[in-house]
Amino acid sequence: MMSEIKKTAMITVCGRPNVGKSTLTNALVGEKIAIVSPKPQTTRNRIYGVVNRGDTQFVLLDTPGLHKARTRLGDYMVKVVRQSVADVDAVCLLVEPIPHVGTPEQILIDRIKEEGLPAVLVINKIDTVEKEELLAVIAAYSQVHEFDAIIPLSAEKKDGLDILMDQLQKYAAEGPQLFPDGMTTDQPEKQVVAEIVREKLLRNLDKEIPHGTAIEVTRFSERENEIIDLDVTIYCEKASHKGIIIGKNGAMLKKISSQARQDIERFMGTRVYMETWVKVKENWRDNLNYIRSFGYDEE
Repeated sequence: MMSEIKKTAMITVCGRPNVGKSTLTNALVGEKIAIVSPKPQTTRNRIYGVVNRGDTQFVLLDTPGLHKARTRLGDYMVKVVRQSVADVDAVCLLVEPIPHVGTPEQILIDRIKEEGLPAVLVINKIDTVEKEELLAVIAAYSQVHEFDAIIPLSAEKKDGLDILMDQLQKYAAEGPQLFPDGMTTDQPEKQVVAEIVREKLLRNLDKEIPHGTAIEVTRFSERENEIIDLDVTIYCEKASHKGIIIGKNGAMLKKISSQARQDIERFMGTRVYMETWVKVKENWRDNLNYIRSFGYDEE
Protein backbone atom coordinates (compact mmCIF):
# COMPACT_ATOMS: atom_id res chain seq x y z
CA MET A 1 0.00 0.00 0.00
CA MET A 2 1.28 3.46 -0.89
CA SER A 3 1.18 6.04 1.87
CA GLU A 4 -0.92 9.19 1.50
CA ILE A 5 1.80 11.23 -0.16
CA LYS A 6 0.40 14.44 -1.65
CA LYS A 7 3.54 16.60 -1.80
CA THR A 8 7.18 16.27 -2.71
CA ALA A 9 10.28 18.32 -1.96
CA MET A 10 13.60 17.91 -3.79
CA ILE A 11 16.38 19.21 -1.56
CA THR A 12 20.09 19.39 -2.35
CA VAL A 13 22.43 18.92 0.60
CA CYS A 14 25.75 20.58 -0.26
CA GLY A 15 28.91 21.79 1.43
CA ARG A 16 32.66 21.37 1.55
CA PRO A 17 34.22 17.89 1.89
CA ASN A 18 33.92 16.25 5.30
CA VAL A 19 31.31 18.62 6.70
CA GLY A 20 28.83 15.83 7.49
CA LYS A 21 26.52 15.77 4.45
CA SER A 22 26.30 11.99 4.29
CA THR A 23 25.91 11.71 8.08
CA LEU A 24 23.01 14.18 7.88
CA THR A 25 21.37 12.36 4.94
CA ASN A 26 21.69 9.03 6.78
CA ALA A 27 20.28 10.52 9.99
CA LEU A 28 17.25 11.96 8.20
CA VAL A 29 16.59 8.81 6.18
CA GLY A 30 17.12 6.62 9.22
CA GLU A 31 19.42 4.09 7.59
CA LYS A 32 22.83 3.98 6.03
CA ILE A 33 22.54 4.87 2.36
CA ALA A 34 25.52 7.18 2.05
CA ILE A 35 28.94 6.03 3.18
CA VAL A 36 30.49 7.97 6.00
CA SER A 37 34.21 8.23 6.75
CA PRO A 38 36.44 10.81 8.39
CA LYS A 39 38.32 11.29 5.09
CA PRO A 40 37.26 14.03 2.64
CA GLN A 41 35.88 13.22 -0.83
CA THR A 42 34.11 10.10 0.36
CA THR A 43 30.97 10.66 -1.73
CA ARG A 44 31.68 10.49 -5.45
CA ASN A 45 28.22 10.37 -6.98
CA ARG A 46 25.00 12.14 -6.27
CA ILE A 47 23.04 9.96 -3.87
CA TYR A 48 19.31 10.25 -3.36
CA GLY A 49 17.93 9.71 0.10
CA VAL A 50 14.17 9.35 0.44
CA VAL A 51 12.24 10.37 3.56
CA ASN A 52 8.46 10.05 3.88
CA ARG A 53 7.09 12.33 6.60
CA GLY A 54 3.36 12.91 6.98
CA ASP A 55 1.92 13.61 3.54
CA THR A 56 5.27 14.64 2.07
CA GLN A 57 8.04 12.74 0.34
CA PHE A 58 11.43 14.43 0.70
CA VAL A 59 14.10 13.51 -1.83
CA LEU A 60 17.53 14.51 -0.52
CA LEU A 61 20.39 14.85 -2.98
CA ASP A 62 23.62 14.23 -1.10
CA THR A 63 26.47 15.62 -3.19
CA PRO A 64 30.25 15.24 -3.25
CA GLY A 65 32.06 18.00 -1.36
CA LEU A 66 33.13 20.86 -3.58
CA HIS A 67 36.91 20.89 -3.99
CA LYS A 68 39.55 21.77 -6.59
CA ALA A 69 39.62 18.96 -9.14
CA ARG A 70 43.01 17.35 -9.66
CA THR A 71 41.96 14.33 -11.75
CA ARG A 72 39.32 13.47 -14.36
CA LEU A 73 37.32 11.78 -11.58
CA GLY A 74 37.63 15.01 -9.56
CA ASP A 75 36.31 17.01 -12.54
CA TYR A 76 33.31 14.71 -12.70
CA MET A 77 32.62 15.11 -8.96
CA VAL A 78 32.67 18.92 -9.20
CA LYS A 79 30.35 18.77 -12.24
CA VAL A 80 27.87 16.64 -10.26
CA VAL A 81 27.77 19.29 -7.52
CA ARG A 82 27.15 22.10 -9.99
CA GLN A 83 24.30 20.19 -11.63
CA SER A 84 22.77 19.28 -8.25
CA VAL A 85 22.41 22.93 -7.26
CA ALA A 86 19.72 23.39 -9.93
CA ASP A 87 16.25 21.95 -10.60
CA VAL A 88 15.51 21.49 -6.90
CA ASP A 89 13.01 23.09 -4.50
CA ALA A 90 15.61 24.25 -2.02
CA VAL A 91 19.23 23.90 -0.97
CA CYS A 92 20.66 23.00 2.42
CA LEU A 93 24.12 24.49 2.74
CA LEU A 94 25.90 22.52 5.41
CA VAL A 95 28.80 24.26 7.16
CA GLU A 96 31.08 23.71 10.14
CA PRO A 97 30.75 26.03 13.15
CA ILE A 98 33.60 28.29 12.00
CA PRO A 99 32.91 32.06 12.04
CA HIS A 100 34.32 32.58 8.55
CA VAL A 101 32.88 31.94 5.07
CA GLY A 102 35.42 29.80 3.23
CA THR A 103 35.94 29.65 -0.56
CA PRO A 104 33.90 26.44 -1.11
CA GLU A 105 30.99 27.96 0.85
CA GLN A 106 31.22 31.20 -1.13
CA ILE A 107 31.18 29.28 -4.45
CA LEU A 108 28.07 27.38 -3.35
CA ILE A 109 26.36 30.57 -2.13
CA ASP A 110 27.11 32.15 -5.53
CA ARG A 111 25.52 29.11 -7.24
CA ILE A 112 22.46 29.39 -4.98
CA LYS A 113 22.13 33.08 -5.92
CA GLU A 114 22.64 32.30 -9.63
CA GLU A 115 19.82 29.77 -9.54
CA GLY A 116 17.66 31.98 -7.31
CA LEU A 117 16.97 29.04 -5.01
CA PRO A 118 15.66 29.25 -1.45
CA ALA A 119 18.41 28.15 0.92
CA VAL A 120 18.71 26.98 4.50
CA LEU A 121 22.02 27.32 6.31
CA VAL A 122 22.65 24.26 8.44
CA ILE A 123 25.46 24.64 10.97
CA ASN A 124 26.57 21.11 11.80
CA LYS A 125 28.70 19.75 14.67
CA ILE A 126 27.28 22.24 17.20
CA ASP A 127 28.14 19.77 19.96
CA THR A 128 31.79 20.85 19.42
CA VAL A 129 31.41 24.61 20.17
CA GLU A 130 30.14 27.06 22.77
CA LYS A 131 27.05 29.20 22.18
CA GLU A 132 29.06 32.43 21.74
CA GLU A 133 31.05 30.87 18.90
CA LEU A 134 27.80 29.81 17.25
CA LEU A 135 26.52 33.39 17.22
CA ALA A 136 29.70 34.49 15.43
CA VAL A 137 29.14 31.81 12.76
CA ILE A 138 25.54 32.96 12.25
CA ALA A 139 26.71 36.59 11.95
CA ALA A 140 29.42 35.74 9.39
CA TYR A 141 26.99 33.89 7.09
CA SER A 142 24.17 36.40 7.52
CA GLN A 143 26.44 39.05 6.01
CA VAL A 144 26.96 37.19 2.74
CA HIS A 145 23.47 35.80 2.06
CA GLU A 146 19.92 36.12 3.27
CA PHE A 147 19.11 32.54 4.17
CA ASP A 148 15.48 31.51 4.70
CA ALA A 149 16.54 29.95 7.99
CA ILE A 150 19.69 29.19 9.94
CA ILE A 151 19.52 25.89 11.77
CA PRO A 152 22.27 24.71 14.15
CA LEU A 153 22.27 20.93 14.63
CA SER A 154 24.38 17.85 15.25
CA ALA A 155 23.85 15.22 12.56
CA GLU A 156 25.90 12.68 14.48
CA LYS A 157 23.91 13.14 17.72
CA LYS A 158 20.65 13.46 15.71
CA ASP A 159 19.99 16.72 17.52
CA GLY A 160 17.90 19.40 15.76
CA LEU A 161 16.74 17.20 12.86
CA ASP A 162 13.02 17.86 13.47
CA ILE A 163 13.55 21.62 13.27
CA LEU A 164 15.29 21.14 9.92
CA MET A 165 12.51 18.89 8.58
CA ASP A 166 9.87 21.42 9.66
CA GLN A 167 11.72 24.08 7.67
CA LEU A 168 12.13 21.83 4.61
CA GLN A 169 8.38 21.11 4.75
CA LYS A 170 7.84 24.71 3.61
CA TYR A 171 9.38 23.89 0.22
CA ALA A 172 7.10 20.94 -0.49
CA ALA A 173 4.88 21.30 -3.54
CA GLU A 174 1.77 19.37 -4.56
CA GLY A 175 2.95 16.35 -6.49
CA PRO A 176 2.86 12.59 -6.80
CA GLN A 177 5.00 10.18 -4.80
CA LEU A 178 8.28 9.73 -6.70
CA PHE A 179 9.63 6.66 -4.93
CA PRO A 180 7.65 3.67 -3.60
CA ASP A 181 7.19 3.05 0.13
CA GLY A 182 10.10 1.34 1.78
CA MET A 183 12.57 2.67 -0.79
CA THR A 184 15.18 4.84 0.88
CA THR A 185 17.60 5.38 -2.00
CA ASP A 186 17.63 5.30 -5.79
CA GLN A 187 20.94 3.46 -5.82
CA PRO A 188 20.90 -0.08 -7.18
CA GLU A 189 21.81 -2.61 -4.50
CA LYS A 190 25.06 -3.43 -6.31
CA GLN A 191 26.14 0.19 -5.98
CA VAL A 192 25.28 0.29 -2.28
CA VAL A 193 27.40 -2.86 -1.79
CA ALA A 194 30.33 -1.28 -3.66
CA GLU A 195 30.04 1.92 -1.60
CA ILE A 196 30.00 -0.01 1.70
CA VAL A 197 33.19 -1.85 0.70
CA ARG A 198 34.79 1.47 -0.25
CA GLU A 199 33.83 2.95 3.11
CA LYS A 200 35.69 0.15 4.89
CA LEU A 201 38.78 0.83 2.76
CA LEU A 202 38.56 4.50 3.75
CA ARG A 203 38.25 3.63 7.41
CA ASN A 204 41.04 1.06 7.54
CA LEU A 205 43.71 2.38 5.20
CA ASP A 206 45.94 5.42 5.31
CA LYS A 207 46.10 8.55 3.21
CA GLU A 208 45.98 8.27 -0.54
CA ILE A 209 45.37 4.55 -1.02
CA PRO A 210 41.57 4.48 -0.60
CA HIS A 211 41.11 7.42 -3.00
CA GLY A 212 42.88 5.40 -5.67
CA THR A 213 40.48 2.50 -5.31
CA ALA A 214 37.34 1.56 -7.20
CA ILE A 215 35.02 -1.31 -6.43
CA GLU A 216 33.30 -3.58 -8.93
CA VAL A 217 30.63 -6.08 -7.89
CA THR A 218 31.01 -8.82 -10.51
CA ARG A 219 28.49 -11.25 -9.03
CA PHE A 220 25.32 -10.54 -7.10
CA SER A 221 23.08 -13.57 -6.96
CA GLU A 222 20.42 -14.75 -4.57
CA ARG A 223 19.98 -18.40 -3.60
CA GLU A 224 16.60 -20.00 -2.97
CA ASN A 225 17.13 -19.66 0.80
CA GLU A 226 17.68 -15.88 0.28
CA ILE A 227 21.42 -15.99 1.02
CA ILE A 228 23.22 -13.55 -1.27
CA ASP A 229 26.50 -14.44 -2.98
CA LEU A 230 28.80 -11.57 -3.85
CA ASP A 231 32.03 -11.42 -5.81
CA VAL A 232 33.75 -8.08 -5.27
CA THR A 233 36.90 -6.78 -6.95
CA ILE A 234 38.86 -3.91 -5.45
CA TYR A 235 40.93 -2.07 -8.06
CA CYS A 236 43.91 0.00 -6.95
CA GLU A 237 46.47 2.05 -8.84
CA LYS A 238 49.77 0.47 -7.80
CA ALA A 239 51.11 -3.00 -7.03
CA SER A 240 52.48 -1.64 -3.72
CA HIS A 241 48.95 -0.52 -2.80
CA LYS A 242 47.65 -4.02 -3.55
CA GLY A 243 50.05 -5.44 -0.95
CA ILE A 244 48.87 -2.95 1.67
CA ILE A 245 45.17 -3.63 0.98
CA ILE A 246 45.71 -7.40 1.29
CA GLY A 247 47.95 -6.99 4.34
CA LYS A 248 50.16 -9.51 6.09
CA ASN A 249 48.78 -13.02 5.47
CA GLY A 250 45.64 -11.39 4.03
CA ALA A 251 44.72 -9.89 7.42
CA MET A 252 43.74 -6.40 6.19
CA LEU A 253 41.58 -7.68 3.34
CA LYS A 254 39.89 -10.09 5.74
CA LYS A 255 39.16 -7.27 8.18
CA ILE A 256 37.77 -4.97 5.44
CA SER A 257 35.63 -7.78 3.96
CA SER A 258 34.28 -8.84 7.33
CA GLN A 259 33.26 -5.27 8.31
CA ALA A 260 31.71 -4.70 4.89
CA ARG A 261 29.80 -7.99 5.00
CA GLN A 262 28.23 -7.09 8.37
CA ASP A 263 26.99 -3.75 7.02
CA ILE A 264 25.75 -5.34 3.77
CA GLU A 265 23.83 -7.97 5.75
CA ARG A 266 22.23 -5.22 7.80
CA PHE A 267 21.29 -3.31 4.64
CA MET A 268 19.99 -6.37 2.74
CA GLY A 269 18.34 -7.95 5.78
CA THR A 270 19.75 -11.38 4.94
CA ARG A 271 22.95 -13.44 5.15
CA VAL A 272 25.70 -12.67 2.68
CA TYR A 273 28.66 -14.68 1.39
CA MET A 274 31.30 -12.44 -0.10
CA GLU A 275 34.52 -13.17 -1.95
CA THR A 276 36.94 -10.29 -2.44
CA TRP A 277 39.83 -9.84 -4.84
CA VAL A 278 42.34 -7.03 -5.31
CA LYS A 279 43.61 -6.09 -8.79
CA VAL A 280 45.84 -3.31 -10.12
CA LYS A 281 44.66 -0.84 -12.79
CA GLU A 282 47.28 1.90 -13.07
CA ASN A 283 46.06 5.51 -13.19
CA TRP A 284 42.41 4.53 -13.67
CA ARG A 285 41.30 7.90 -12.24
CA ASP A 286 42.64 9.67 -15.34
CA ASN A 287 41.23 7.15 -17.80
CA LEU A 288 37.69 8.03 -18.92
CA ASN A 289 36.90 4.44 -19.92
CA TYR A 290 37.77 3.18 -16.44
CA ILE A 291 35.83 6.00 -14.79
CA ARG A 292 32.78 5.03 -16.86
CA SER A 293 33.21 1.32 -16.20
CA PHE A 294 33.12 2.02 -12.45
CA GLY A 295 29.80 3.83 -12.81
CA TYR A 296 30.95 7.42 -12.51
CA ASP A 297 29.40 8.42 -15.81
CA GLU A 298 27.40 11.53 -16.61
CA GLU A 299 23.86 10.71 -17.55
